Amino acid sequence: MQSNKLKAHAAVLSANFFFGAAVSAVKHLSPAVMAPFAINGIRVLTALPLFWLLYAFKPGRAGIEKSDIIRFIGCALSGVVVNQLFFIKGVSLTSPIHASLLALTTPVMITILAVWILHEKLTLNKTFGLLLGISGAAVLILSKDLSSTASNQLLGDTFIIVNAIAYSFYLVWVRPLMLRYSPVHVIRWVFTFGTVMMLPFCWQPMMATDWSAFNNTHYFALAFAALGATFFAYLFNVYGIAILGSSVVGAYIYTQPVFATVVAMILMGEQLSIAKLLAAALIFAGVYLVNKKPVSDRLGVVEE
Repeated sequence: MQSNKLKAHAAVLSANFFFGAAVSAVKHLSPAVMAPFAINGIRVLTALPLFWLLYAFKPGRAGIEKSDIIRFIGCALSGVVVNQLFFIKGVSLTSPIHASLLALTTPVMITILAVWILHEKLTLNKTFGLLLGISGAAVLILSKDLSSTASNQLLGDTFIIVNAIAYSFYLVWVRPLMLRYSPVHVIRWVFTFGTVMMLPFCWQPMMATDWSAFNNTHYFALAFAALGATFFAYLFNVYGIAILGSSVVGAYIYTQPVFATVVAMILMGEQLSIAKLLAAALIFAGVYLVNKKPVSDRLGVVEE
């Protein structure tokens, strides 16, 4: 059991490295040589056959229960379609560091969903944490980042926020499916539904791609986005959710800005600024507070 947990932590950390580093990979591709939605099309058309290929190596249950179809569609819509479309488009418009920092709003969104959907108690810590997280996001969005590679920072940042909200819904909705199906089975069907819904948006941009404009680094960046940040990252994350739970997997999102910032500074020439550091401090503090357990919980005291 302990060994499985260690593997799950390693898998989720690896997934967040792929997600963080993919921000620079996507930025290298779009809008320079490829439309954002074309990248999405390549991602799902690469990952989906690989997820089904895993079935050939480990055959088992193939179908899903009728009662779960709506939940699978909801997970596909939030975790694949809206999540990926808005993420790639947002990254193409804003800077890599902005995109990765704004991804940290996912744990804050999960807290809001828990209060709204699960009727969890909104404590003083959570309230203050939400305010700090939202303030950090506002500082980042409203700051004028002259050193970035952003072409439309405000719109790009807004798309990343929508991406974070969608991914939060996905993490909450997918957990019950893990109790009835294997992680690979869940992600296989989530991508099956997601690919069908996404292709109408991606087909034309894919067909319009000028592949003659690609060099070796473009092909490497696309392979990294399709294999690393899609197939392996989703596979590792869904495995982590099954073993560790949604809240722990959501907490690992804190590592994405570290990976993304280091890669962006090395490969993209991105620079840290006072506004970025202030926003990061506010968001990290907010995320810490919304996830901080009361003293009574940490001591094992049951409150009446």
